[in-house]
Amino acid sequence: MKKGINAWSFPAGTTVEQSIAIAKDAGFDGIELALEETGQLSLESSEKEILGYKQLASDTGLELSSLASGLYWAYPPTSDSESVRTKAKDIIRKQLETAALLEVDTILVVPGAVGVDFIPDAPVVAYDKAYDRALETFRELASEAEKLKVNIGVENVWNKFLLSPLEMRGFIDAVGSDYVGSYFDVGNVVYSGYPEHWIQILGSRIKKVHFKDYRRNAGGLHGFVDLLAGDVNYPAVVRELEAIGYDSFVTAEMIPPYTHHSVQIVYNTSAAMDAILGRSKR
Repeated sequence: MKKGINAWSFPAGTTVEQSIAIAKDAGFDGIELALEETGQLSLESSEKEILGYKQLASDTGLELSSLASGLYWAYPPTSDSESVRTKAKDIIRKQLETAALLEVDTILVVPGAVGVDFIPDAPVVAYDKAYDRALETFRELASEAEKLKVNIGVENVWNKFLLSPLEMRGFIDAVGSDYVGSYFDVGNVVYSGYPEHWIQILGSRIKKVHFKDYRRNAGGLHGFVDLLAGDVNYPAVVRELEAIGYDSFVTAEMIPPYTHHSVQIVYNTSAAMDAILGRSKR
């Protein structure tokens, strides 16, 4: 497995160029960039700009592991608003096109939400309607993903939706495309379950993996801690990933960074991942 770092792990205001340089210096094999609404790598980016980031990573000796986006919290595919759902589909299309230009094989997509506790005044959507809308979205866009040879990775997040590995497996199978699978986030399931069970059940449906850690007795967003400081059984996680033949990127998503000397989280995360993946000299 290869070691990656997500763009959101860097201090606010860090440029794409700085993130790539820091990731390389910290010993990562790759970086997962993120598509934003505006800014450097965004819905507004031109083909020339996107290809420039690809070239920069290549010149630095760093792979681009995948392409994330946090825009689906604002534009969920499950929204009661048809215009918001249409916007979500447009974003997925742009993300797929951007990923194809970057030559990455998977995008991260939040499938929508029934409810979101950490977003003030987030609307609540009926579960059955959320399911049907999300399913329709991914079925519609699967053919575009296949045409571009880019996987859509459905991430398990705190959205009160697709709450178990059995449901996530059933949802992916209902979409019925080899180009729609799971972007499995290890830390996001710890509050209610065990990531090693998810890996066993999702199996080859897993397209990409996020590493986070979570301390159950802390609760809420405060439960997310540095890798190896929480309750994730990383020896079991690695064992199960190896058992299903997963050999792509495991990408750390560390949020939020430290209050002081915040870039240090990138270096600490790199060292922790070396230990988790058996690369550590100690």
